[in-house]
Amino acid sequence: MLEPKPIEIEGKNFILSKFPAIQGREIVAKYPLSAMPKLGDYAVNEETMLKLMAFVGVPRDSGEPLMLTTRGLIDNHCKSWEVLAQLEMAMLEYNCSFFGNGKGSTFLEAITQKAQQFLIKTLTDLSPPSSQKSKPRSTS
Repeated sequence: MLEPKPIEIEGKNFILSKFPAIQGREIVAKYPLSAMPKLGDYAVNEETMLKLMAFVGVPRDSGEPLMLTTRGLIDNHCKSWEVLAQLEMAMLEYNCSFFGNGKGSTFLEAITQKAQQFLIKTLTDLSPPSSQKSKPRSTS
């Protein structure tokens, strides 16, 4: 682990670590864009999340952390998707200076705003008009 940092999320202890250069570059390049509504790709985002989580550990009595390298380990140690999302954000803030100092939450707020706009537009486009246009009557 590079520069391990302990963190507690909802009563559970985790250990964050820094990404190595090449793997970090891949994660940082893919993660934000793959999460963007309409532009992103969930499969790429999930694959990138798995790579990111491989740098998160859980403390063990032996002193050697258990790294969350599989879906099963992630599910076993993250009791909800919210814990997972908090861990992902913590990792991005720890590894990327531009996500620190509240900028990560600003980034997530922007994504949320875009998602809301997309959902409203999609639902509006799919909804039938509230009143049908009446056709002119023929007077023959």
